[in-house]
Amino acid sequence: MKELNVGMIGCGLRGRMVFRVIYQNEMGVKVNLAAVCDPKAPEVLTEEITKEGIDCSQTRFYTDADEMLEKEHLDGVLIGTRCSLHTKYAVKVLKKKLPLFLEKPVATNQEDWETLRAAYEEAGSEVVVSFPLRITPMVRQVKELIRRLDIGPIQHVAAFNYPTYGGDYYHNWYRDESETGGLFLQKATHDLDYLNHILELKPVELCAMTSKQVMKGDKPAGLKCEDCPEKLTCREGPYQIVHTTGDFVHGEYCCFAEDTGNEDSGTVIVRYETGMHVVYTQNFFVRNQHAAKRGAIIAGEGGTLEFDWVSSEIIVRNHYTPGEMRYKVETVGNHGGGDTKLAENFIGVMLGTETSKTPLEQGLLSAHMCLKARQSAQEHSFVAIDYFG
Repeated sequence: MKELNVGMIGCGLRGRMVFRVIYQNEMGVKVNLAAVCDPKAPEVLTEEITKEGIDCSQTRFYTDADEMLEKEHLDGVLIGTRCSLHTKYAVKVLKKKLPLFLEKPVATNQEDWETLRAAYEEAGSEVVVSFPLRITPMVRQVKELIRRLDIGPIQHVAAFNYPTYGGDYYHNWYRDESETGGLFLQKATHDLDYLNHILELKPVELCAMTSKQVMKGDKPAGLKCEDCPEKLTCREGPYQIVHTTGDFVHGEYCCFAEDTGNEDSGTVIVRYETGMHVVYTQNFFVRNQHAAKRGAIIAGEGGTLEFDWVSSEIIVRNHYTPGEMRYKVETVGNHGGGDTKLAENFIGVMLGTETSKTPLEQGLLSAHMCLKARQSAQEHSFVAIDYFG
């Protein structure tokens, strides 16, 4: 059996989830969690990792990434730190020319973006960016249907993302915009990437708008839900969320407090090199699963294709013949099955049998578009996309 040793920098929830999928691969490859760099105590990390079903009995723990990268003989590194630290640690791994699995967003500000791009161009090593949507069965079938059913040149797209877990961006550390870079970089980075992948066109200009209409208030800064006198009646509190939607609140802070950051809806309009444009919108205050949607309506000259990861369905309507065609797509696993494909690709990259299917060039392009969208929303302006310049 082939065996690989992986190091992890930042052993948070997402990092552990990603490594679990890599660890439980069905490719006949044994993947060891050789080393972890994280400020938490080893006994805490051991408990958290073990709960994921991962053997960490031989794992070595570090609090300094440079020391880990110097001492360990690794086949690859996974970075799952908070967003604001992605670039810092990615640069360290790139200098070692090790295969890298990098969580999105790849950068949260322009300075980091430029630093990362320069480091990547110098290193030239393989990077798998955590963009699971572009390699899901859904997107693969959408691209195939567009080609096979002769929908024609795509001339307009309306894309949407209405997650019902939007409270996560206000109840916990995500509420700090200095950590997240705003919700374009948190969510739209995925959607703009898969849209670029489907269209295979260069984006040239965009404008954007955000608003904060619901997730705001005058509750005291730092207020925790458990300390709030309205904890049993607040519609966004743990009690009401559990009893009305069956979901859970992942965090402890009041989302109606004066220190709650992040917009609660946003829209981007992107013009592409052919002159066609895409409208993408995201919303973070919808609740109940029946309100959830993530997908797009793609209008070509010969037909319209609509897909939604929540319903796992694709609907195709020809513009000149009656009726419609419906397709069900298997979306087993996180991110519509994309996390499994990412894990398999990263293993292939570490083995030297594959190249990245979600390369850093695309991560940089998506982050560039999100940074431009943030700029546009702040300045109320159209902004050129000069990534290709």
